[in-house]
Amino acid sequence: MAGQLGQDKRVLVLKIGYRGREFSGYAEQEGQRTVAGELRRALETLLRRPCELTCAGRTDAGVSAVSQYVSMPIQADELEQEPRRVWRSLAALTPEDISIHGLYLADEGFSARFDALERCYRYRIVCGNCQPVLLSECAWWIRSVLDVDAMQAAAKCLEGEHDFTSFCKVSSATQIREDGRSLHRCLSAVSIQPTQELGEDVVAIDVTGNAFLHNMVRIIVGSLVEVGRGNRPPTWLEEALKQKDRRAAGPTAPACGLVFSDVRYAKGALRPWQ
Repeated sequence: MAGQLGQDKRVLVLKIGYRGREFSGYAEQEGQRTVAGELRRALETLLRRPCELTCAGRTDAGVSAVSQYVSMPIQADELEQEPRRVWRSLAALTPEDISIHGLYLADEGFSARFDALERCYRYRIVCGNCQPVLLSECAWWIRSVLDVDAMQAAAKCLEGEHDFTSFCKVSSATQIREDGRSLHRCLSAVSIQPTQELGEDVVAIDVTGNAFLHNMVRIIVGSLVEVGRGNRPPTWLEEALKQKDRRAAGPTAPACGLVFSDVRYAKGALRPWQ
Protein backbone atom coordinates (compact mmCIF):
# COMPACT_ATOMS: atom_id res chain seq x y z
CA MET A 1 0.00 0.00 0.00
CA ALA A 2 1.62 3.18 -1.16
CA GLY A 3 0.92 6.57 0.30
CA GLN A 4 1.38 8.52 3.50
CA LEU A 5 1.97 6.35 6.54
CA GLY A 6 -0.65 6.63 9.25
CA GLN A 7 0.53 8.36 12.42
CA ASP A 8 -1.03 6.09 15.02
CA LYS A 9 -1.05 2.54 13.71
CA ARG A 10 1.65 1.07 11.55
CA VAL A 11 3.04 -2.27 10.50
CA LEU A 12 6.62 -3.32 11.07
CA VAL A 13 8.10 -5.25 8.15
CA LEU A 14 11.33 -7.20 8.47
CA LYS A 15 13.40 -8.27 5.50
CA ILE A 16 15.27 -11.41 6.51
CA GLY A 17 17.45 -14.14 5.08
CA TYR A 18 18.10 -17.63 6.39
CA ARG A 19 19.97 -20.84 5.68
CA GLY A 20 17.33 -23.54 5.45
CA ARG A 21 19.40 -26.62 6.21
CA GLU A 22 18.72 -26.72 9.95
CA PHE A 23 15.09 -25.56 9.80
CA SER A 24 11.91 -27.61 9.40
CA GLY A 25 10.62 -24.90 7.07
CA TYR A 26 9.44 -21.36 7.75
CA ALA A 27 6.10 -22.05 9.44
CA GLU A 28 5.96 -22.91 13.14
CA GLN A 29 5.51 -26.59 13.99
CA GLU A 30 5.30 -28.01 17.46
CA GLY A 31 8.54 -29.61 18.54
CA GLN A 32 10.40 -28.47 15.41
CA ARG A 33 12.97 -25.75 14.83
CA THR A 34 11.49 -23.25 12.38
CA VAL A 35 12.31 -19.79 11.06
CA ALA A 36 9.03 -18.32 12.31
CA GLY A 37 9.53 -19.83 15.75
CA GLU A 38 13.03 -18.41 16.17
CA LEU A 39 12.03 -15.00 14.81
CA ARG A 40 8.91 -14.75 16.97
CA ARG A 41 10.86 -15.62 20.11
CA ALA A 42 13.40 -12.90 19.31
CA LEU A 43 10.70 -10.28 18.74
CA GLU A 44 8.77 -11.24 21.85
CA THR A 45 11.94 -11.04 23.93
CA LEU A 46 12.69 -7.59 22.53
CA LEU A 47 9.16 -6.15 22.69
CA ARG A 48 8.02 -8.08 25.78
CA ARG A 49 4.64 -8.96 24.29
CA PRO A 50 3.08 -11.64 22.06
CA CYS A 51 3.81 -11.19 18.34
CA GLU A 52 1.83 -12.56 15.41
CA LEU A 53 3.85 -12.78 12.21
CA THR A 54 2.84 -12.95 8.54
CA CYS A 55 5.40 -13.89 5.89
CA ALA A 56 5.47 -13.27 2.15
CA GLY A 57 5.76 -16.97 1.36
CA ARG A 58 6.28 -20.10 3.44
CA THR A 59 9.31 -22.16 2.52
CA ASP A 60 9.74 -25.91 2.95
CA ALA A 61 12.25 -27.67 5.18
CA GLY A 62 15.76 -27.15 3.84
CA VAL A 63 14.86 -24.20 1.60
CA SER A 64 16.82 -20.98 2.13
CA ALA A 65 15.91 -17.34 1.61
CA VAL A 66 17.83 -14.14 0.88
CA SER A 67 14.77 -11.87 0.69
CA GLN A 68 11.89 -13.03 2.86
CA TYR A 69 9.51 -10.37 4.23
CA VAL A 70 7.66 -10.70 7.54
CA SER A 71 5.04 -8.24 8.80
CA MET A 72 3.47 -7.57 12.21
CA PRO A 73 1.54 -4.70 13.84
CA ILE A 74 3.71 -2.36 15.89
CA GLN A 75 2.53 -0.17 18.74
CA ALA A 76 2.98 3.61 18.86
CA ASP A 77 5.26 3.55 21.90
CA GLU A 78 7.51 0.95 20.24
CA LEU A 79 8.12 3.36 17.37
CA GLU A 80 9.87 5.67 19.82
CA GLN A 81 12.78 3.23 20.03
CA GLU A 82 15.95 3.90 18.08
CA PRO A 83 15.66 1.80 14.87
CA ARG A 84 19.36 0.95 14.83
CA ARG A 85 19.10 -0.35 18.38
CA VAL A 86 16.11 -2.52 17.42
CA TRP A 87 18.05 -3.88 14.43
CA ARG A 88 21.13 -4.68 16.54
CA SER A 89 19.01 -6.27 19.25
CA LEU A 90 17.19 -8.53 16.79
CA ALA A 91 20.50 -9.52 15.20
CA ALA A 92 21.77 -10.51 18.64
CA LEU A 93 18.59 -12.38 19.61
CA THR A 94 18.29 -14.45 16.41
CA PRO A 95 20.49 -17.48 15.68
CA GLU A 96 23.41 -17.33 13.25
CA ASP A 97 21.43 -18.91 10.42
CA ILE A 98 18.90 -16.04 10.37
CA SER A 99 20.01 -12.61 9.14
CA ILE A 100 18.08 -9.34 9.60
CA HIS A 101 18.51 -7.48 6.30
CA GLY A 102 16.28 -4.48 6.94
CA LEU A 103 13.46 -2.89 8.94
CA TYR A 104 10.56 -1.11 7.24
CA LEU A 105 7.27 0.53 8.15
CA ALA A 106 4.00 0.23 6.24
CA ASP A 107 0.45 1.51 6.62
CA GLU A 108 -2.03 -0.17 8.92
CA GLY A 109 -3.49 -3.26 7.27
CA PHE A 110 -0.38 -4.06 5.20
CA SER A 111 0.32 -7.79 4.88
CA ALA A 112 3.64 -9.22 3.74
CA ARG A 113 1.62 -12.06 2.21
CA PHE A 114 -1.46 -10.48 0.68
CA ASP A 115 0.19 -7.27 -0.55
CA ALA A 116 2.95 -9.14 -2.39
CA LEU A 117 2.67 -8.63 -6.16
CA GLU A 118 5.27 -11.18 -7.20
CA ARG A 119 7.54 -13.73 -5.59
CA CYS A 120 10.82 -14.92 -7.08
CA TYR A 121 12.76 -18.13 -6.56
CA ARG A 122 16.13 -19.27 -7.86
CA TYR A 123 17.18 -22.91 -8.09
CA ARG A 124 20.86 -23.75 -8.62
CA ILE A 125 22.17 -26.90 -10.26
CA VAL A 126 25.84 -27.84 -10.53
CA CYS A 127 26.51 -30.35 -13.32
CA GLY A 128 29.46 -32.65 -13.93
CA ASN A 129 31.76 -35.03 -12.10
CA CYS A 130 33.28 -32.40 -9.82
CA GLN A 131 31.40 -31.91 -6.56
CA PRO A 132 30.73 -28.22 -5.81
CA VAL A 133 32.82 -26.64 -3.09
CA LEU A 134 31.45 -23.26 -1.97
CA LEU A 135 28.03 -24.01 -3.45
CA SER A 136 27.73 -27.44 -1.86
CA GLU A 137 25.01 -26.33 0.57
CA CYS A 138 22.93 -24.27 -1.86
CA ALA A 139 22.92 -26.26 -5.10
CA TRP A 140 21.81 -29.64 -6.42
CA TRP A 141 24.79 -31.55 -7.73
CA ILE A 142 24.04 -33.88 -10.63
CA ARG A 143 26.55 -35.64 -12.85
CA SER A 144 24.46 -35.28 -16.00
CA VAL A 145 25.09 -32.63 -18.63
CA LEU A 146 21.88 -30.66 -19.13
CA ASP A 147 20.50 -29.38 -22.44
CA VAL A 148 19.61 -25.86 -21.33
CA ASP A 149 18.00 -24.95 -24.67
CA ALA A 150 15.61 -27.91 -24.42
CA MET A 151 14.78 -26.96 -20.83
CA GLN A 152 14.02 -23.36 -21.80
CA ALA A 153 11.81 -24.53 -24.68
CA ALA A 154 9.92 -26.80 -22.30
CA ALA A 155 9.49 -24.06 -19.68
CA LYS A 156 7.67 -21.66 -22.02
CA CYS A 157 4.36 -23.50 -21.58
CA LEU A 158 4.45 -22.78 -17.84
CA GLU A 159 4.33 -19.02 -18.22
CA GLY A 160 0.94 -17.38 -17.80
CA GLU A 161 -2.00 -18.53 -15.69
CA HIS A 162 -2.64 -22.28 -15.44
CA ASP A 163 -3.96 -24.97 -13.17
CA PHE A 164 -0.73 -26.27 -11.60
CA THR A 165 -2.18 -29.39 -9.96
CA SER A 166 0.47 -31.53 -11.68
CA PHE A 167 3.15 -29.47 -9.94
CA CYS A 168 1.72 -29.53 -6.41
CA LYS A 169 2.19 -31.95 -3.53
CA VAL A 170 -0.79 -34.33 -3.59
CA SER A 171 -1.91 -33.84 0.02
CA SER A 172 -1.75 -30.08 -0.36
CA ALA A 173 -3.72 -30.12 -3.63
CA THR A 174 -6.39 -32.28 -1.98
CA GLN A 175 -6.71 -29.84 0.92
CA ILE A 176 -6.93 -26.85 -1.40
CA ARG A 177 -9.77 -28.47 -3.33
CA GLU A 178 -11.61 -29.40 -0.14
CA ASP A 179 -11.34 -25.78 1.01
CA GLY A 180 -12.85 -24.60 -2.28
CA ARG A 181 -9.70 -22.71 -3.26
CA SER A 182 -8.09 -22.54 -6.68
CA LEU A 183 -5.01 -24.41 -7.88
CA HIS A 184 -4.48 -21.78 -10.56
CA ARG A 185 -1.31 -19.70 -10.36
CA CYS A 186 0.26 -17.19 -12.75
CA LEU A 187 3.95 -17.34 -13.63
CA SER A 188 5.32 -14.21 -15.29
CA ALA A 189 8.72 -15.73 -16.12
CA VAL A 190 10.61 -19.02 -16.07
CA SER A 191 14.21 -18.71 -17.25
CA ILE A 192 17.06 -21.20 -17.38
CA GLN A 193 20.58 -20.00 -17.97
CA PRO A 194 24.13 -21.19 -17.44
CA THR A 195 26.09 -18.82 -15.23
CA GLN A 196 28.99 -18.81 -12.79
CA GLU A 197 28.79 -18.20 -9.05
CA LEU A 198 31.71 -18.29 -6.61
CA GLY A 199 33.95 -19.63 -9.36
CA GLU A 200 31.70 -22.61 -10.16
CA ASP A 201 29.53 -23.30 -13.21
CA VAL A 202 25.83 -23.31 -12.41
CA VAL A 203 22.57 -23.83 -14.25
CA ALA A 204 20.27 -21.24 -12.66
CA ILE A 205 16.50 -21.63 -12.92
CA ASP A 206 14.59 -18.48 -11.99
CA VAL A 207 10.82 -18.68 -11.47
CA THR A 208 8.68 -15.60 -10.87
CA GLY A 209 4.94 -15.66 -10.14
CA ASN A 210 2.11 -14.15 -8.15
CA ALA A 211 1.97 -17.13 -5.77
CA PHE A 212 3.08 -20.76 -5.53
CA LEU A 213 1.69 -24.13 -4.49
CA HIS A 214 3.38 -26.57 -2.09
CA ASN A 215 6.56 -27.97 -3.74
CA MET A 216 5.61 -26.21 -7.00
CA VAL A 217 9.03 -24.79 -7.89
CA ARG A 218 10.86 -27.97 -6.91
CA ILE A 219 8.54 -30.12 -9.05
CA ILE A 220 8.99 -27.73 -11.98
CA VAL A 221 12.76 -28.03 -11.58
CA GLY A 222 12.65 -31.83 -11.29
CA SER A 223 10.56 -31.98 -14.46
CA LEU A 224 12.86 -29.60 -16.35
CA VAL A 225 15.87 -31.72 -15.38
CA GLU A 226 14.16 -34.75 -16.92
CA VAL A 227 13.98 -32.78 -20.17
CA GLY A 228 17.55 -31.51 -19.81
CA ARG A 229 18.85 -35.05 -19.35
CA GLY A 230 17.09 -36.14 -22.52
CA ASN A 231 14.71 -38.47 -20.70
CA ARG A 232 11.68 -36.49 -21.92
CA PRO A 233 11.00 -34.23 -24.93
CA PRO A 234 10.34 -30.51 -24.37
CA THR A 235 6.67 -31.03 -25.29
CA TRP A 236 6.21 -33.39 -22.33
CA LEU A 237 5.92 -30.54 -19.82
CA GLU A 238 2.91 -29.06 -21.60
CA GLU A 239 1.19 -32.45 -21.60
CA ALA A 240 1.96 -32.89 -17.89
CA LEU A 241 0.43 -29.48 -17.17
CA LYS A 242 -2.77 -30.42 -19.02
CA GLN A 243 -3.13 -33.70 -17.11
CA LYS A 244 -3.73 -31.92 -13.77
CA ASP A 245 -2.30 -34.98 -12.05
CA ARG A 246 0.88 -35.03 -9.93
CA ARG A 247 1.85 -38.39 -11.46
CA ALA A 248 2.13 -36.75 -14.88
CA ALA A 249 5.06 -34.50 -13.90
CA GLY A 250 8.62 -35.26 -12.86
CA PRO A 251 10.26 -35.83 -9.47
CA THR A 252 10.56 -33.20 -6.76
CA ALA A 253 14.03 -31.64 -6.81
CA PRO A 254 15.96 -31.55 -3.50
CA ALA A 255 15.27 -28.60 -1.20
CA CYS A 256 18.95 -27.67 -0.90
CA GLY A 257 19.11 -25.95 -4.30
CA LEU A 258 16.13 -23.65 -3.79
CA VAL A 259 16.34 -20.07 -2.53
CA PHE A 260 13.48 -17.61 -2.02
CA SER A 261 15.18 -14.71 -3.77
CA ASP A 262 12.83 -11.71 -3.87
CA VAL A 263 9.37 -10.28 -3.20
CA ARG A 264 7.92 -7.31 -5.05
CA TYR A 265 5.48 -4.83 -3.55
CA ALA A 266 3.81 -1.68 -4.87
CA LYS A 267 6.12 1.32 -5.05
CA GLY A 268 6.09 3.19 -1.76
CA ALA A 269 4.45 0.37 0.19
CA LEU A 270 7.53 -0.04 2.40
CA ARG A 271 9.59 2.74 3.89
CA PRO A 272 12.89 2.16 5.67
CA TRP A 273 12.59 2.61 9.44
CA GLN A 274 15.48 4.90 10.20
